[in-house]
Formats: sequence, structure tokens, C-alpha cells
Amino acid sequence: MKYAIVLPDGAADEPVDALDGRTPLVAAATPHIDAIATSGRQGRVVTVPKGFSPGTDVATLSLFGYDPRVDHCGRAPLEAAAQGIVVEPTDVVFRCNFVTIVDGVMRDFTAGHILQVEADRLIADLNDRLAHLGCRFHSGVSYRHLMVATGVTDLRPTTTPPHDIPDQPAADHLPHGPGADWVNDVMRQAKDVLSDHEVNLVRRDLDENIASDIWLWGQGKPKALTPFADRFGLNGATIAAVDVIKGIAASVGFSVLDVRGATGFLDTNYVGKGDEAVKALDDFDIVVVHIESPDEAGHLGDVDAKVTAIQRIDEHIVGPLLDRLRSFDQWKIMIAPDHATPVGRRTHTDTPPPFCIAGHAVHTVLNKPFSEASAAMSDLQVDPGYELMEFFLRP
Repeated sequence: MKYAIVLPDGAADEPVDALDGRTPLVAAATPHIDAIATSGRQGRVVTVPKGFSPGTDVATLSLFGYDPRVDHCGRAPLEAAAQGIVVEPTDVVFRCNFVTIVDGVMRDFTAGHILQVEADRLIADLNDRLAHLGCRFHSGVSYRHLMVATGVTDLRPTTTPPHDIPDQPAADHLPHGPGADWVNDVMRQAKDVLSDHEVNLVRRDLDENIASDIWLWGQGKPKALTPFADRFGLNGATIAAVDVIKGIAASVGFSVLDVRGATGFLDTNYVGKGDEAVKALDDFDIVVVHIESPDEAGHLGDVDAKVTAIQRIDEHIVGPLLDRLRSFDQWKIMIAPDHATPVGRRTHTDTPPPFCIAGHAVHTVLNKPFSEASAAMSDLQVDPGYELMEFFLRP
């Protein structure tokens, strides 16, 4: 048996006026995804347990078959695992975004999707200037980075993801609680480093959003997870561009396959991801492909970009995977957004997203194209969400 899972991050949505009341999933031309939905099963899955924020880390952990209430350790430690960063038991890892705050308002949680070479220079200078505070910074991808706090006691603040507060006063969402004074001091001193940095001077001259601040959030300490192979008896591989997915994959023992040109943004290499996934089926029992672009489009509030991203996923990833899977005697495929990122809200919601499954021993119950509304009509509602993996792998 061969298994494939496609995770179009944030693809689920709400009816959009600009689409005549349709969602991007409905408006997009997705013949391959619709073929899976109409020939197989559709349903909804509760990927975010009560009490958790609807983040990619929590939701994707559920889709990998792990209970966030037991196995979640924070987003940043998962990203540290993806980078192979050594974290001591007493360290605390924070996600560190470069952001653009203008007149106290969170205008851009990506700092204009800052270029990698620019971000690397900023990270290097932050390490030089702020090492005395007991923190070290690690470069990630574009605006997504990490900060490790060492030797700081009682560091348990409540933090807010910057993508949850677009166009809101940043001061209303600063870290608070145990250790927050230290975290806020790091952010203040980082602002001083960034204020007159050459990278920002050039970006300002080019009329691009500057990296005016860092924003620390998603903190935690690493936690060992039971290997996927021990739980399900399968060896797996993951194709992803963002570190949080790579970290989850590495933490459960999946091989992480890199694709040239995979950016974690709208311009990602869809064709390359599809080609790599097809090849991986020869060597692995289960292949998981994650695509960040629908989520990014949702955060931008760009409905056209979201529809385009979904269409490209269908054409360049789902289509080739289906063709290859059909050459095997037994196979299954699942399409599963981790959460909704409605373009009208520009942030995540905890509404259970739809999923669809087709393949060996999967029989049609609801013969309708894939959509949020169709999935809601189904009698297949998976709660808790981590049970979906076992359901999918069932012979």
C-alpha cells in the first residue's frame, strides 16, 4: 500500500463576496481534488483542540496523528528541530519574526517578505549586539527565525502570533506574564539595532516595508515524540518549505526532502514539489506534501492569489500524485487543509476544515466536489483530529 497526503495550508475559507458567495476552494478549478472527493469520502476534522490557538503547529501535529494535548511543545522547538539546533533542557526557544510596525500598528508580520540575504545580515548583527542579554538568534527563511534564551529563569510568558493581529495596535498584544519583562526588553533593544540598520535604510529608499522590529512568540522546550514508524509501521517522507512542518516531520522520524525553489510563499516551486513527491513514492510508504501558499494568500487578504494557489496545487501536485498512485496495486490519498485562513479575516480560525480521501477500499458516500459545505453535509466528522491518521491508514 502506498499513501500520499497533501496539506494545502489554510486553504479552507468562508464565502467571499468577490467570488459571488463562493469560497476559494469552490471557485478554484480543481479537477483532481474533486475527483478524489467525488469518488471517495469527505468530512471535517477538528484539528485544534479546545484551549489551543489555531496555529499550523497544533493543527498539523493533529494531521500527523499526534494529540496536541499530549505532544505539543510550542511552535519554536519544532522549528529548532528542523534546523538541527542544539537546545539544552534549560533553554527556551522562541519564534522570531521580522515585522513592520508603523505608528504602533502591526502593518506587516513578514516585513515585506524580506529577502533571505537581508534577513541573514540582520540576524548576524542581532547576535553581535544582543548576546549579552542571554539570547542567540538563528536564521530561518525570509521573515521566519528563531531566538534561543539561555540562562533566563521562570520564562513562561503568554505571547501572540503576529499574523493574528494585522492592523492592530502592537502594544495591546505584547508578551505578558512570567518572564515577559525580559522578552519585551529583548524586543526593545532589537528595535534599536534595526532602526538605522543599512538593510532597512536601503529598503526604505526602495519604498519596501522595513524590518522595524522583531516579534517573539510560539515559545517552548523540545519534547521527544514517538516515531511514526513505531506507531503505524510505515516509513515516511515530507516535502515542505517551512520549518514548522519540517520540524514536525523530523520529530516523528520522517525523512525531509528539500526542493529547489520551494519558498513557503506564493511563488513556491509547485512543479518541483509534485515531481519530488512522485519520486518519493518509490522509496517510502507514505509521502506528505505541505504547501504554504494558500495560507499566505489568506493572510494577505488576496482572494485571487488564494484561488490561484489552490489551482496550482491541484494541477502540479495532486494530479501527478494521483497518476503515479494509480500505477500501484493498492493506494490511498488524502487532501487535508490544516485550518482555515479566511481572506476576509486575514488570520486563522478554529473552524474544523474539510478533508477528502480516496483509494483502496474507500467507497463513495457523498458524490459532491470538494468544499467546506460538502464536507459539512457528510456524516464523517473526526474529533479528536489526531484520529484521522489512523482512519486514513486503515486497510
